[in-house]
Amino acid sequence: MEICPKCGLPEQACVCEQIAKSSQRIQITTDRKRYGKIVTVVTGFDRGVDVKKIAKTLKNELACGGTYKDNVIELQGDHTKRIKSLLVKLGFEEESISE
Repeated sequence: MEICPKCGLPEQACVCEQIAKSSQRIQITTDRKRYGKIVTVVTGFDRGVDVKKIAKTLKNELACGGTYKDNVIELQGDHTKRIKSLLVKLGFEEESISE
């Protein structure tokens, strides 16, 4: 049985990621890229959160392309109306998400 080095609990019962998700301050904005394309930018992720996994889930749920770099997620298109509810469903607190 593997033990988490951060919290000391077994890997199956590890709560490190849930604690990290509750302490995030997430900012959702839109940006205009080359040729007038709109991109939704999600910033404010700290250590302790798997940004790659979150980006993949958001891209699948929103049916769009995107990328993540340096704890910043960029999604193709304007998804500001739906992204907050999806982040809450992923375990982030609604009060910590600002648009």
